[in-house]
Amino acid sequence: MSTVIERVRSYDIASKAAILSVASNATLMVVKLVFALLFGSVALLGDGIDSAEDLVASALVFFSVRLALQPPDEAHPYGHGKAESLAALSQAALIAGGAIFIAVAAGRRLFADDPEIYVWPSLVAVAITAVVNLGVAAYSFRAARISGSVAVASDAKHLLTNVVQAVAVGAALVLVGITGNPIYDPMFALLLALYLGWVAFGILRGTLTELLDTALPDETMTAIRASLATERAGQRGFHALRTRKSGRETHIDLHVLVDPAMSVHDAHVLSEAIERDLSQHVPNALVSIHADPDDGSAVADNAHLDSSPSGDEN
Repeated sequence: MSTVIERVRSYDIASKAAILSVASNATLMVVKLVFALLFGSVALLGDGIDSAEDLVASALVFFSVRLALQPPDEAHPYGHGKAESLAALSQAALIAGGAIFIAVAAGRRLFADDPEIYVWPSLVAVAITAVVNLGVAAYSFRAARISGSVAVASDAKHLLTNVVQAVAVGAALVLVGITGNPIYDPMFALLLALYLGWVAFGILRGTLTELLDTALPDETMTAIRASLATERAGQRGFHALRTRKSGRETHIDLHVLVDPAMSVHDAHVLSEAIERDLSQHVPNALVSIHADPDDGSAVADNAHLDSSPSGDEN
């Protein structure tokens, strides 16, 4: 046991956040499913099923985070950062599947005989869910901000949606308790299914952006271009600027136009200076620079002090 604890302590903050998410989702899944089966709320049952999916998703996040930390190798010269994007994609699929399951269960309940729902005991599970998920989501957002982990950021957003779900389920149970009409339980479950579908779409859209190697956001590109436009001895411009995000890693590669008379050593020193300046705008970016002599042979469509927002010029 002590060996396991020491190993967890040695993990980076993103891995710790993933482990915390796995533990909390496992606990909440058991609590919500037990309370739902004992006290009859289909909204709480749907929330419990969602926690089961969260458990699987959090486990995927943990393994993807650990895999993404592996250094580049012969088979993966650009590293393993895409593993985090694939984990986020899996999360989107799991959330969408949960939305469908909840919608079907709620639809059946709408046309069933009036069920007996024990409102106030069920609210205990809802309160526990909201408090635990809020705490874990706060920690995960912090971990994602520090580490830059795409998978942990996606998991944090998912955890935050669980707080919204808990509030929705609680509202449904309160209405059932006040009015005595169980119709509010499946109605809120249907709204919850729609909300989960919307969340799944948002995660999918963001994940595809990385998997398709979309350029960095316009504001980041503007900052990069401003850095590249800085006057440096021997630098005459740049072209072929390309950027992409892969998990926690940000890649920037470009061609710098230099004085044809510049020595290889001086061109290397210039490239290092550009890398240092770029790292101030995009921390921990992996920068690849190729020096081209400015002798008129290079295509320099956007070389000299260009500030257009596009992220891929050739």
